[in-house]
Amino acid sequence: MAAPLAPRPPRPRKEPQPLVIPRSAAEEQRLRLERLMKNPDKTVPIPEKLNEWAPRPPPEFVRDVMGSSAGAGSGEFHVYRHLRRREYQRQDFMDAMAEKQKLDEEYQKKLEKNKMIAEEQTAKRRRKRQKLKEKKLLAKKSKLGQKKQQEESDQSQEQQTSEEEDEDTKEEEEKEEDVEEPSFVMGR
Repeated sequence: MAAPLAPRPPRPRKEPQPLVIPRSAAEEQRLRLERLMKNPDKTVPIPEKLNEWAPRPPPEFVRDVMGSSAGAGSGEFHVYRHLRRREYQRQDFMDAMAEKQKLDEEYQKKLEKNKMIAEEQTAKRRRKRQKLKEKKLLAKKSKLGQKKQQEESDQSQEQQTSEEEDEDTKEEEEKEEDVEEPSFVMGR
C-alpha cells in the first residue's frame, strides 16, 4: 500500500481583476503595457519579422496532365482554374520582385553617383584650400625675405657708413699727422 500523500498547502488566491474592455487601440496598448509592467521579471515574447510571402514553386513533375480532349469531368474546370490562378500569382510575384530589384539597383547607382559628386566637390574644395594655404605661405616667406633684405641692406648701409666714417676718421688722422706741429708756440 502506498503512503498517504501529504496535503497540499493552500494556494494564495489572486484577487479577481475587473474586466476592462478597451475602447480604442491606445487603451488596449496601455492595458498590455500595464500587464507587462506588473511582473518585470517575466520574459516578453518578441515576434520575429515576418518573411515576405513567396508563392510555391511550380511542380517539377506534373502527374495529372489535363488534355484538351472532350469529355473532361465537371470538376476539372475548378482544378484548372486553381492552377491558372496560382501560376498568375507566381508570375505577378516574379514581376514585382524584378521591379523591386530594378529600383534597388537604380537607388544604388544614384547613391554611387551622389557619392562621386560629393567626393569631387570635396577634392575641389581641398585643392582650393591648399592653394590658399600655399599662397599665404609664399606671401609670408616673401614678406620675411623682404624684411631680411631690408635688414641686410640696413646693416650694409650701416657698415658702409661706419666704413666711410672709419675712412673719414683715418683720412683726418692722416691729415693731422701730415700737418707738422709748429716748433714754437706763439702767445705764451
